[in-house]
Amino acid sequence: PSKAVLLVGGRGSRLRPLTDKIPKSLLEVQGKTITEHLLDLLKKYGIRDAVLCVGYLKDKIKEYFGDGTKIGVNITYVEENEPLGTAGPLKLAKKYLKDSFIVSNGDELKNINIPRMFRLHKRKNALATIALTTVDDPSHYGVARLDGSRIVEFVEKPVKAPSNLINAGFYILEPEVINMIPDGFSMLEKDVFPKLAKMGRLRGFPFAGQWFDIGNIERYKIAEKKWEGILPFEEDEMDLG
Repeated sequence: PSKAVLLVGGRGSRLRPLTDKIPKSLLEVQGKTITEHLLDLLKKYGIRDAVLCVGYLKDKIKEYFGDGTKIGVNITYVEENEPLGTAGPLKLAKKYLKDSFIVSNGDELKNINIPRMFRLHKRKNALATIALTTVDDPSHYGVARLDGSRIVEFVEKPVKAPSNLINAGFYILEPEVINMIPDGFSMLEKDVFPKLAKMGRLRGFPFAGQWFDIGNIERYKIAEKKWEGILPFEEDEMDLG
């Protein structure tokens, strides 16, 4: 894929007071904003076109990145005038999304082998492929039940989890998925992915790279300590083979 959509419109209320004056996508981990770490991942694999879906404190984000030139990417902005969830903003960005594209939540750090994920997506003729990360305690997340690489269903915050694989907030989608998104506020996780699962066109890609959710202060501190950054190819053992 040559384009990525980053969902950076969220308010980050669980990160207050840090997010009273700056959007959570501009919070720094090891001296670099969360959004820049995501852009590093994209750039590593040659993806230099990013659509930023902005909402809360959007002017701060636009001021910080501008058109992306200074960090070597080409940034387009799509503005939400009210919260549209994880799916709604894709309708606003539709005119930019003509081929397979990436969508990523803006409040997580992740290190994923994108070409490998894309190969699975194409080979299985998926309409959407979700990156899956392993967690010790999946009870706070949407947990995937798989049949091979096919996602049968997601169980939200289960008491007894079908696996330890959770949605890592990173997707490869085909443009026709945008036509399945309802108007207004909507969530990929609840309004779109279940339909694709029923059609047998939703795949899961488990990855072993790091993943941190920066949803609250405690998790933010863990990421600050443990994140290893996006390594260039030579150092990335996961890419051998």
